[in-house]
Amino acid sequence: MRAVVYDRYGPPDVLRVEEVPLPSPGANQVLVEVAATSVNLSDLEGLRGSPMYARIGGLRAPARRVRGSDIARRVAAVGSGTTRFRLGDEVYGDNLGLKGGFAEYAVAPETALAHTPAESTFAQASTLP
Repeated sequence: MRAVVYDRYGPPDVLRVEEVPLPSPGANQVLVEVAATSVNLSDLEGLRGSPMYARIGGLRAPARRVRGSDIARRVAAVGSGTTRFRLGDEVYGDNLGLKGGFAEYAVAPETALAHTPAESTFAQASTLP
């Protein structure tokens, strides 16, 4: 799958599109096919590595290569123990712990997601968190 990745802190120039392995949901996790994501301050801070708290878990290099926490679209797979969502459910959420929203698919804990309001587009839903 395609994802926007980075391997060092810096300006947006350090970002690039790359093929990465499709993630698999673990216990109590959901694989979301991402249609929309929003860019927020935590994404910018994590990209720049500044202020210093943005480097938690990755002092010299990013802990996770794919940024993006606010996601929206459809459940593509569920891990064992997942009870709130089924394949095809439309969801949105804040996946700050695992990130990965700047990709075609992202794994998120089911507790980080909610069903998308019927009147919302995916782009609108990705801004709700």
